[in-house]
Amino acid sequence: MSGAAAAIRRILLAGVSPSSHLPPLTVKLLHARLLRLDLLADLSPLLLRAVSSSGLHLHALRLHSLLPTPSHLTFPFAFKAASRLPDPLSAGAQLHARSLKLPSHSNPHVLTSLLNLYAKCGLLHDAQRVFDEMHHPSTVSWTALITAYMDAGRVQEAVAVARNAFASGMRPDSFTAVRVLTACARVTDLVTGEAVWRVAEQEGIAGSVFVATAALDMYVKCGEMEKAREVFDKMREKDAVAWGAIVGGYAANGHPREALELFFAMQAEGVKPDCYTVVGALSACTRLGALDLGRRAVGMMHWDEFLDNPVLGTALIDMYAKCGSTGEAWTVFQQMRKRDIIVWNAMILGLGMTGHEKIAFALVGQMEKLGTTLNDNTFIGLFCSCTHTGLVQDGRRYFRNMTQLYHISPRIEHYGCMVDLLSRAGLLEEAHQLIEDMPMQPNAVVWGSLLGGCKIHRDADLAEHALKQLIRLEPWNSGNYVMLSNIYSNSGRWEDAAKLRLEMKAKGVEKVHAYSWVECNGKVHEFRVGDKSHPLSDQIYTKLDELGMEMKAMGYKPTTEVVMFDIEDEEKEHTLVHHSEKIAIAFSLLTTGTGETIRVTKNLRVCSDCHTAIKLISRITHREITIRDNNRFHCFRDGHCSCNDYW
Repeated sequence: MSGAAAAIRRILLAGVSPSSHLPPLTVKLLHARLLRLDLLADLSPLLLRAVSSSGLHLHALRLHSLLPTPSHLTFPFAFKAASRLPDPLSAGAQLHARSLKLPSHSNPHVLTSLLNLYAKCGLLHDAQRVFDEMHHPSTVSWTALITAYMDAGRVQEAVAVARNAFASGMRPDSFTAVRVLTACARVTDLVTGEAVWRVAEQEGIAGSVFVATAALDMYVKCGEMEKAREVFDKMREKDAVAWGAIVGGYAANGHPREALELFFAMQAEGVKPDCYTVVGALSACTRLGALDLGRRAVGMMHWDEFLDNPVLGTALIDMYAKCGSTGEAWTVFQQMRKRDIIVWNAMILGLGMTGHEKIAFALVGQMEKLGTTLNDNTFIGLFCSCTHTGLVQDGRRYFRNMTQLYHISPRIEHYGCMVDLLSRAGLLEEAHQLIEDMPMQPNAVVWGSLLGGCKIHRDADLAEHALKQLIRLEPWNSGNYVMLSNIYSNSGRWEDAAKLRLEMKAKGVEKVHAYSWVECNGKVHEFRVGDKSHPLSDQIYTKLDELGMEMKAMGYKPTTEVVMFDIEDEEKEHTLVHHSEKIAIAFSLLTTGTGETIRVTKNLRVCSDCHTAIKLISRITHREITIRDNNRFHCFRDGHCSCNDYW
């Protein structure tokens, strides 16, 4: 090779490295020089690669068409260049026709490039046909086919292809392992995902941060947090994506405390969180009602990122609203520079949950004036506003307008909201008829809404009917049995309540324990019914006794009918005093300053006795007390609740 050829070759090699590409003008000048020196035949594959890498796709195709004998070294770059054109199929079909006339067509590199081109065109059948021509597909070829199915949204088939690949003896590289683990995560295929992870460990590629993160994400999506944590702990290198996957995984799988522990450990390690990690942390704070911890998480990112990023902004609005700080949620919403429909819906839902239905309705009007189209989730927020304030007529109007004016077909969630609204308002027959008229089979949420209304309005017969449906749909859910047992208890049907408890025991259904959480000095404290495990237990119960005496002096009488056991009233009163939310409030009164708002989160619905008692406690202590249960918000001030005793 001449000196000139060697020099050009060195320049071209430098220009096709993954980290750098030659400027298009430089490539064109090199092409011209090779033509003058009559060196094109020797360096055509390298030049073609440089031209393609520089984005000169049409130039690359013209160059390839001039080659007298294109080979397996040039066709892959030509197919790649064709696939990046606005209309790749026309050029690709011509290349395919030309390759069929040459021996190089059967080369696996050529066929894999052709497969990629057809996949890019959305012609998955043709891509599969090209793959079937390969006698011994390589790892790259298998990966190309798996990716083609994934990109087409046919992830289940991508996993099936992966199984065939492994059964044929394919040895995956890092890229293959990542693609297959990602596919398994999307379809929650734990069995295949674990098999791939074992192979990755055997092949020595499990140490790759990309492979390990994909495995971690697969375990997270399958709900296997112990295995996900094991993968995470073994990772020698942890980037922001890996941290985000584990934090988001704990938050999404109902482990908010662990999510926050890792989020702040990430901060201690000096790793800057990305957008999705902060979203996971905010989600965990939302679950716990940990407003101060949420504020700390917000401080780890620049404020402008929340205002410019709808994903972050939505998470922050949701966190503030569900932690009872609607004012802060509104401030974020007002300041946001990019508001998509999800941001609007988050604010509308937050207002609806906290009893600000008039502002929620006004916000919908503002959306329409600005030309933002309402979607199905907007109506969920509107129905939530109506449900929590008993606005039956408004709810009916929105439900009617949804189909007639906005041409949105109601989903089962919309029917569930309407059943909830009607049931709470005592319109049980209308709610039951709506269930019967639904175009889809009602789910447990729909029947549960009817059952909740039956409890409020003490309709034991309809409650029994609803419970039969719920037991069929959710035989493991103790809440359904407890709800009907309470209805029996409230009606004095103690024998029926006892039989129901025996049925629960016979079926192995265990009652979900009530928990309440409060945040104090950056730590979340958890309390159960009758909990005496806290270091301040003696002081807490002394405080409860003091409050009890003051409430009785104001005329308070415990609502003993909410206790589902047939026991003496004195014992019932003792049980009510020690409900978890009362313990949490007493703890907060001991540990917070005068005038500070108390925020409690509970995993179950607040009972009517606690609701009455907390109204009085707010008056006695001159405190604002916010309770978020699994149903709605209650903001107690000076003896009144924001729900106006409608919940």
